[in-house]
Amino acid sequence: MIRVCKWHILLGILISLSSGLFAQQLVIRNGMKISKSIRFNRSNTFLQAPADTSSSVILIEGENIVIDFGGTELRGDRQQSPDTYTGVAVLIRNSRNVTIRNLKARGYKIALSARNTRGLVLENCDFSYNYRQQLGSTQEKEDMSDWMSYHQNEKDEWLRYGAAIYLKDCNQPIVRNCRVTGGQTALMMMRCNNFKIYNNDFSFNSVIGIGLYRSSGNEISFNRLNFNVRGYSHGVYHRGQDSAGILVYEQSSFNVFYKNSATHSGDGFFLWAGQTTMDSGEGGCNYNEILSNDFSYAPTNGVEVTFSRVRVANNRLFDCDHGIWGGYSYASKFTGNHLRNNRIGIAIEHGQYNEITDNIFIGDREAVKLWSRKNQPADWGYAKYRDTRSVGYVITGNSFNSNPVVFSLKGTDSLQIANNRYEGYGAIWQLDSTVTNLDSTDVELLDTTLVLPVVLNPIDPFKGNGKLAGKHNIMITEWGPYDFRYPMIWQTNPVEKGDTLRFDILGPKGSWEIKSSRGLEKLSSTKGSIPASITAVSQTNERTDILLELVYKGAAFTNNTGEPVKAGKPYLFQFRKFFQPINWEVLYYSMDTAYHNPIRTGMLFSMTERKAPVLTQRKDRLDEAWWGGIRAEGTSYPQFFTVADGTGDFLPGNYELSVTWDDAVRVYVDGKLVLDEWNPSKYSFDESPRRKLQLPLGGKHSFRVEHVELGGFACLSLKIKPL
Repeated sequence: MIRVCKWHILLGILISLSSGLFAQQLVIRNGMKISKSIRFNRSNTFLQAPADTSSSVILIEGENIVIDFGGTELRGDRQQSPDTYTGVAVLIRNSRNVTIRNLKARGYKIALSARNTRGLVLENCDFSYNYRQQLGSTQEKEDMSDWMSYHQNEKDEWLRYGAAIYLKDCNQPIVRNCRVTGGQTALMMMRCNNFKIYNNDFSFNSVIGIGLYRSSGNEISFNRLNFNVRGYSHGVYHRGQDSAGILVYEQSSFNVFYKNSATHSGDGFFLWAGQTTMDSGEGGCNYNEILSNDFSYAPTNGVEVTFSRVRVANNRLFDCDHGIWGGYSYASKFTGNHLRNNRIGIAIEHGQYNEITDNIFIGDREAVKLWSRKNQPADWGYAKYRDTRSVGYVITGNSFNSNPVVFSLKGTDSLQIANNRYEGYGAIWQLDSTVTNLDSTDVELLDTTLVLPVVLNPIDPFKGNGKLAGKHNIMITEWGPYDFRYPMIWQTNPVEKGDTLRFDILGPKGSWEIKSSRGLEKLSSTKGSIPASITAVSQTNERTDILLELVYKGAAFTNNTGEPVKAGKPYLFQFRKFFQPINWEVLYYSMDTAYHNPIRTGMLFSMTERKAPVLTQRKDRLDEAWWGGIRAEGTSYPQFFTVADGTGDFLPGNYELSVTWDDAVRVYVDGKLVLDEWNPSKYSFDESPRRKLQLPLGGKHSFRVEHVELGGFACLSLKIKPL
């Protein structure tokens, strides 16, 4: 009996060893197909993916598969710029019950994509540092090309933005304990239902943490989704550019969002009913439950919920532009929320039969703002088929504290406002004769039961949030939000007049020392420890060319492209500001495409007309945006074209010229056409395109820009910087 046991033990050891040898011999290769369970040993592998997103480095198809990558990291980049990353690392398709564990992938347009898969599980994966756009916005001014548009995804339009995880037609999946940082979008879902998404950290990405499109019945809880943001410069502009911690679009209903932290994001939570509803008046992103989350420090809205029926309860909404924006919400409940120091606490235009109950308002400049407009946009089908009055509110049980204005009301009918508490207010009422049927009798509401997600061993998504409280900690670099993990020098007075520049030196613990500087004098310090603040005086020259290069030595860290830097290794980082003035003469001409269309003919002027410009300007830069056309001497011109001629004197070198425009543009340098974007139909998305090209310049050069605007929003920006 003893011998038999020993034999079985020996046999088990041999099987275990052979299995280990087999695992060690497995090599991940490009084009690999997996259809059965497997475990890999940890490795780091460079595998460039095909540019076509229908292909991938690894293809997985099958049923009842468990694939443990053992911490393997797939690398698709070769130290290239993140906006050049292409391809898909892992594609799962037409499968059931597939589990992916312990995988890392970076340097791809999409780290993991799954299509037509039921019962997918992703756990303990890290898909950080994949594709993201290089931003055109600066601390001084935003670039309109950085605005996002997620309004359509019927044909996978979202893929143009890349994604760490992109899931389509997946039912009953689970995503848990995964991480995405340093990317553009983390988890994006198209027609995905009955999801459980919990215990993930999708923070410090440049647009979206979690996005849903036609996805319903999902539970999203206990996730960290902080600092998914762009379009913000503290004290200068706060646009957000349609970034969000959580995005819910186009007929995504019956979802529960519980105990997520989505602070410092463009919108903490951004819900829009979708084009289907806007055209037909039907449907919406209805019966979504937004419960006990933290959406504080949003540059725009802590919560935006529009054209839908939802419940927003027990959330924390501090220091946003709007705590809650609920335009065209109906039969919605806004209850138990804690709103503090927002410009407007709860703002709802054209809402119907909503309840605002048991909320705490502290220090919001306007606590509750309700209003309607006389006319609706003519191109909205919604307004033709739906009730768009501002009507039927119940506002009770709220606590208003230190609000300059409590109720700002206009164009609203039938309000029951009773049993609220007021302390330290400026004015309770700000209203006029357009507010009718205001009733102060007691209101009795039905209790409603909340059904909350159940998660075993949930993380605390709010832990440590106080360390970075406040919007001043949103610092947007050219690749997205600063994550406080690597050394950086940051100007704190970007638009302040005068020649004194103020800098914060941020990052992990360690020392810094100035290696070189250009365009600066009177530096207040040349070395020190992090964190630190220094000042310098800019030298006055024809062009602005400031360089401040520092050396860091200290703790180990990961830089902004995901590369680890060992402790004690010297690391160079820098601040650069450059502006090359060009002496522009800019002529604006009125235009009517019913008589002559420059896009069709290629000519700015018709053969039969001679016209004078309606507006002439001289300036040292082209960086303009117009809403509804240009104005000259009190007249608006919705259609116009621009002719800008300029000269500049450049130091010899290679330069990057970038142009943002809407609708068409041509650029000439020294009489040579270098950029020809005269066909607006190439750009079908609701975005302003931006093109970059490299030019060798030196000495005097002439520039000519021709720009056409067909109506609506318009912009024109030309920037030049040294490479």
